[in-house]
Amino acid sequence: MYLVKTPWWLKKLYPQLIWDTKPGARSIYLTFDDGPIPIVTPYVLNILKKYDAKATFFCIGDNVRKHPDVFADVKKAGHAIGNHTYNHLRGWATDNQTYLENFEKANQVLNTPLFRPPYGRIKRQQIKLLKQARPDLQIIMWDVLCGDFDMALKKEDALKNVLNNVKDGSIVLFHDSVKAFHKLEYVLPLAMEHWSKEGYRFAALSC
Repeated sequence: MYLVKTPWWLKKLYPQLIWDTKPGARSIYLTFDDGPIPIVTPYVLNILKKYDAKATFFCIGDNVRKHPDVFADVKKAGHAIGNHTYNHLRGWATDNQTYLENFEKANQVLNTPLFRPPYGRIKRQQIKLLKQARPDLQIIMWDVLCGDFDMALKKEDALKNVLNNVKDGSIVLFHDSVKAFHKLEYVLPLAMEHWSKEGYRFAALSC
């Protein structure tokens, strides 16, 4: 089970995490987790370019090691980079020291103050340790979840998830992964076309 729209009370429960941005700029913040990988990430880059959009890519360190050329293309296009651990660790199921070491291993490759915990699962003690290790760290969550990773979800419903819930200042979570690609390649261009017609701009999260 997962929440498509992050409820207000969860944001209040973890105020040290960033869930959305202040409205007023008529902006949507598209984010992509789990890349970079061939085919899927380049597809996303092409769609973003079509709309002169900037986004934020939360990269797995091991994928950067495997696909440095794809990672270089993301940076060359001017998108923001975030840390998503080196091996996509689930914080709740990982001891704190292992989690910290995996974060730092990824940060040697990524060197970014932006971080998103895989699965959105992170212990309070892990938050504390990461911020001690990197005082300028910003832990980015999300306001709206597409559900592109959900194999049981129809692509039309994934589109509804974002169109019905995104508003000015929303941080939207997609995945540039093989698992999500079938829905992502349907949802992303249609959603961006819709938002563009409504006058939104697409911005990267700032460090």
